[in-house]
Amino acid sequence: MDPRRKTGKNGEEQGISPSALKMRMLKKLRCTQRFEKLAWLAGAKLVAGVDEVGRGSLFGPVVAAAVILNPEDRIRGLRDSKLLPPERREVLAAQIRDRAVCFAIAEVDSATIDAINIYQASRRAMLQAVQLLSLRPDHLLIDAMQIDFDCAQTKIIHGDALSASIAAASIIAKVERDRMMRELHEVYPHYNLASNKGYSTPTHIRCLREHGPAPLHRQSFAPVWNSRLKPPQEVLDFMMEIESEESTDSQTDPALTTDA
Repeated sequence: MDPRRKTGKNGEEQGISPSALKMRMLKKLRCTQRFEKLAWLAGAKLVAGVDEVGRGSLFGPVVAAAVILNPEDRIRGLRDSKLLPPERREVLAAQIRDRAVCFAIAEVDSATIDAINIYQASRRAMLQAVQLLSLRPDHLLIDAMQIDFDCAQTKIIHGDALSASIAAASIIAKVERDRMMRELHEVYPHYNLASNKGYSTPTHIRCLREHGPAPLHRQSFAPVWNSRLKPPQEVLDFMMEIESEESTDSQTDPALTTDA
């Protein structure tokens, strides 16, 4: 380790964001069929990987996918969709669609997210994706949670970086949601959705402050809710202009002044 780098109490390098540290850790994990093989050995015939994307976004739906891979047709290069460049995700998504036994995609909209919270909305999207599969799975591999579906389930922390089936679901869901955000960018161009995909980037936060939230923003999320407390920039400019005019009038019109 470079002696010039400082570490904190937990051995973490100072000056590196938690998200950067997480990405560094995920890159070290190996995405394999180990969990699928365990399920097959236990008697499962149709093992589905399930994952969602958009959980941390400020805008639009959470999207989930369920994928049953063909054990006889291994798709190489599967890994957590966050670790793949967009072009590679598109290639892999096409391969998954063509070569998987079956797959399904489901979404839960922003209004429902506000009504039932993002955790429950994610579980609902995952459940709907599994229910939409053309074949009923007998074992689910799910990224970090369980759902109300009657079959064996394995909850895997960082599952999209460890399980090929979950990674496949992650890729399918990510490509689908990114497509939706590009289309919504044409409807709501003020928020730069084609670039930030609705996530809490500095540009998106600035746009929220300037224009206020759109109907598809998740109104219960703190950055969106906070943006409603401040008027749009054009209103602020107008208020400042009025205050400036009133200040000038009070200095020139004796009727608007008071005796000390």
